[in-house]
Amino acid sequence: MAAKISNVLHYINGEFVEGASGNYFENINPFTNEVINEVAGGLKEDIDAAVRAAKEAFDNGPWRTMSVQERMTYILRIADLIEKHAEEISYLESLDTGLPISQTKKQAARAAENFRFYAEMVKSRMVGEAYHVDGQFLNYTIYKPVGVAGLITPWNAPFMLETWKVAPALATGNTVVLKPAEWSPLTANKLAEIIHEAGLPKGVFNVVHGFGETAGASLVAHPDVRLISFTGETTTGSEIIKNSADTLKKTSMELGGKSPVIVFADADLEKALDAVVWGIFSFNGERCTANSRLFLEKSIYDSFVEKLKERVKNISIGDPMDPLTEVGPLIHRKHWETVMNYIEIAKQEGAEVYSADVPEELKKGNFVPPTLLLNCHNSMKVAQEEIFGPVMAVMSFETEEEVIRMANDVKYGLAAYVWTNDIKRGHRIAQSIESGMAWVNSQNVRDLRIPFGGTKYSGIGREGGHYSFDFYTEVQVIHVSIGDHPIPKFGKSKQPSAASAQHG
Repeated sequence: MAAKISNVLHYINGEFVEGASGNYFENINPFTNEVINEVAGGLKEDIDAAVRAAKEAFDNGPWRTMSVQERMTYILRIADLIEKHAEEISYLESLDTGLPISQTKKQAARAAENFRFYAEMVKSRMVGEAYHVDGQFLNYTIYKPVGVAGLITPWNAPFMLETWKVAPALATGNTVVLKPAEWSPLTANKLAEIIHEAGLPKGVFNVVHGFGETAGASLVAHPDVRLISFTGETTTGSEIIKNSADTLKKTSMELGGKSPVIVFADADLEKALDAVVWGIFSFNGERCTANSRLFLEKSIYDSFVEKLKERVKNISIGDPMDPLTEVGPLIHRKHWETVMNYIEIAKQEGAEVYSADVPEELKKGNFVPPTLLLNCHNSMKVAQEEIFGPVMAVMSFETEEEVIRMANDVKYGLAAYVWTNDIKRGHRIAQSIESGMAWVNSQNVRDLRIPFGGTKYSGIGREGGHYSFDFYTEVQVIHVSIGDHPIPKFGKSKQPSAASAQHG
């Protein structure tokens, strides 16, 4: 699979094209920090062309008006092609992001599942409600596609998260302009190739590569884009909401997290250990739902930390293409610098930093070893801010009330995890935590039917399941008279005003 990677072009109106400026930017391999290829740098002119194609395809093309069955044939064809190209997708994802290939293989499979799921969802949900009113009226609802959907996706699980947005957007009859993260363009380009192979009508799906400040901002500001779905960093999400206001776009924001995992002394500690380690160190720690704050009941703090240290020492750090690698390099040198800076801040704040060593032969890559920040307190910067790397702050607690207060004493509210064999307490704690999602005695496993999203600074809105269906459609109400009901007869004959009657 180590073939030379071609330069990446935009995909606009059914064709792979250079950008209007002819500019390219370098795409860097996080394992070697060498150039993989070059990527067309999109500007406002490219976004304009893509939106124009998408709007024409929506207004005058067959996609919106074709039968659901016919449209789902295309959606299922995309799923089949993702499976056909799964090995290449996994390779490109690991090459581009540094994610271990054992993990990217699972993402390719989930991507195909996304398309199949929404094909079924649309068939069962593209139905409305109907109400008879006093034998005189029939009121019913229909679901209609919104129009041009602007999708802005992150670099931490790019292919899976792209398909998680593209699948429901297309399945419900919208047309799409995708702006993928500039640090992970390869699998977005592969998705364009797959959709091209699937034969979707021109303009239905478009990709413009580039940076948030140029391509992303132009997509958000464009008056013909009717909705924006964004997954990424909180500050960027806030800017997108502000910039969407002028054109009254629908927005869905899945943003940052600083999720607590709470382990009580009565929990199955071996399973809890497995879940805690996987939850922070899988995906190289670059996961929005990572359990980056660990709260241990005081009586088990020392023994659990010793087991954590042992696990950290044994985690396999290495080449993301090696199927035995558990932690690979971070996506980009800039992000590596950010994470390493947080580790320095932890030392300055008085935390004990425990981590394995990065082997000398890996130093050219963006490797941050799995790291524990021990003896933290919840007010530390490293316990409050999203680090987005394989770094976990560890704290202790004594009572339920104390740990609930600490878990909620953070601006984020995406996910939470509770480990206890007292199931009443498990429910009680989970429901007390300010988070969009909570797991009890489980790592982060999610059925596609349930909503995904957070509260507070972790986002606005929900996607997943029928929540995605609701976001990517508009509800229209049709009122029909089926009887002979009375209608007020304004202006049928001239009526004397009250003043005239008085003077008369």
